[in-house]
Amino acid sequence: MLKERNEPVHVATKMGRGEGWTDDEDGIARAAEGSIRRLGVGALDLVQLHCIPFEQIKAGKVFENLEKVKDRGLIRHYGASVETMEEALFCIRETPCVTLQVIFNLFRQRLVTELLPAAKANNVGIIVRVPLASGVLSGKFTNDHQFGAEDHRGFNANGECFNVGETFAGVPFDRAVTFASKIDKILIEEAPDATLAQKSLRWILDHETVSTVIPGAKTAEQARENAAASGLKPLAGQSHAELLELYEFEIDDAVRGAY
Repeated sequence: MLKERNEPVHVATKMGRGEGWTDDEDGIARAAEGSIRRLGVGALDLVQLHCIPFEQIKAGKVFENLEKVKDRGLIRHYGASVETMEEALFCIRETPCVTLQVIFNLFRQRLVTELLPAAKANNVGIIVRVPLASGVLSGKFTNDHQFGAEDHRGFNANGECFNVGETFAGVPFDRAVTFASKIDKILIEEAPDATLAQKSLRWILDHETVSTVIPGAKTAEQARENAAASGLKPLAGQSHAELLELYEFEIDDAVRGAY
């Protein structure tokens, strides 16, 4: 149980999908109580709506009920996980969300000029998902790599099952591999002992509005390597400029899906 740990643990979780979930007060409370029970905590520090329909966000009912559940002591804070900048900007400007979870990485840089400044101005935390573009920004893949049948990088490579932006950040796999190689060359002089994955995470962390990043990890060693990115020095200004140029002239046009 998390409550048995000596050091403080802050729990962030999601709700908004799955059988039986509703956006009324009782439905949200049941979902929160289930998470509290499974995690063994007294309350949920942060609940994020899991990419619910934009219409539900705009209607506002879900936020009214989150406030009621918050008043009951089941959750402490709430935010939303969204697919597009339109949704994110609406949440920042029109809802009480304290955090937003968004797709942000070297393949999807549009957020830098509009979303991040808006989040900073409104004191909204940014949680980054898909930071390594489904692993392509690790630099470990080649064009002929085959993914397993149960891997979304195989069955959703072109958005067959859900938003293509969640897989390789919306960039076709073969082009993503090429772009990752070009990024690696730009960053070759940065932290020579660091991996491309670490440098890609460092690029995200160089944006002060980012609160935290959610990189996937299959092993404890990968988790440690990801965490070590926070200890790297910020990337040089020249590197940032070259990465932006690559994005604007080559990568941006290749990104598909909601953005």
